[in-house]
Amino acid sequence: MDKAEIGVRPAYLVDQLEDGDLKSRLSACLGQPMAASDWSIGHRGAPLQFPEHSRESYTAAARQGAGIIECDVAFTQDRELVCRHAQCDLHTTTDILTRPDLSAKCSVPFSPAGEGREAEAKCCTSDITLAEFKTLNAKMDGFDPAASTPEEYQGGIANWRTTLYAPGTVMSHAESIALVKSFGRKFTPELKAPEVPMPFEGEYSQDDYGRALIKAYLDAGVPPGDVYPQSFNLDDVRFWIREFPEFGAQAVYLDGRDETQEGFDPMKPESFEPSMQALADEGVKIIAPPLWMLVTERDGEIVPSPYAEAAKAAGLDMIAWSLERSGPLAEGGGWYYQSINDVVSSDGDMLNLLDVLANDIGVRGVFSDWPATTTFFANCLKGESTDSAAN
Repeated sequence: MDKAEIGVRPAYLVDQLEDGDLKSRLSACLGQPMAASDWSIGHRGAPLQFPEHSRESYTAAARQGAGIIECDVAFTQDRELVCRHAQCDLHTTTDILTRPDLSAKCSVPFSPAGEGREAEAKCCTSDITLAEFKTLNAKMDGFDPAASTPEEYQGGIANWRTTLYAPGTVMSHAESIALVKSFGRKFTPELKAPEVPMPFEGEYSQDDYGRALIKAYLDAGVPPGDVYPQSFNLDDVRFWIREFPEFGAQAVYLDGRDETQEGFDPMKPESFEPSMQALADEGVKIIAPPLWMLVTERDGEIVPSPYAEAAKAAGLDMIAWSLERSGPLAEGGGWYYQSINDVVSSDGDMLNLLDVLANDIGVRGVFSDWPATTTFFANCLKGESTDSAAN
């Protein structure tokens, strides 16, 4: 097992915990050697402090012990695959707007704020070629809606993040595979929803896109057991199960039905369409909802939700996303903690949540924007069982 460097943040979080059994058990782990764990999943690398989907972000995630590292996959104008959280986020995650030769190709070129309107831009990977994409620099995600120039638009970064480790190096999907493979870690590529009409340019279909993602791992000689392809589109998961069954066996259905399905309520299993059992019956083995769907509050404590109980009853494995994404939790946790906001009062409550996810629900892994936290928890309270949790 590879050693992990978790730094000082896990100790800070332990310090924030209220005195009790969990704090005592975790305190006893501080200063102990840590190993990489598949339970710790690098969400876009380590974007709490590094530009997401950059070489530097992936390297930081590996050093922090993420056993699995994510590349969100989008396609370029010449149908090459690159690592970006969304097909059309280049204006907030790279320096494209300060590059006149490339910004001129953006779907929506920059327009300044003024007369009651916010600054606007929209730049997509499909606007440029892979060669052009590779000339960009990655930046911390953010934008200034009051900007009057492209340079000002580069701001707007949350004050709990940092620009100390920017700019970063953008990555093609193939380059990310080679890098993560060199670390001896596993892969979780997400097929991002296209923001252009499909088939792209009348020829490149959704199945072509999903096929290209898997082919990249076949070409790189990566064993299917090391790859967890993901999508919010259930049809993508069905496609992988059907056409690439060895990869489809570990395909992850990212559950965003709270935003796409009218009436869906994670606290009411009767609202699920399809049901957890129906998903399992058609070959889905892993479901990945946001953190808040898996938990609820009872008598001032964090407990498993009806969603989690239904998934477990159907035999589905669960992965949760994404820890360390909400910023400071002193006033509750915001969207990611919406089902338990009333019992969240400090950053230490992240560890209370992990305890429930790990030991009451038994999730297969947890995405984190700072994988040192999940690596620390896996080493302390999951033991050796975590290292094989995603195998």
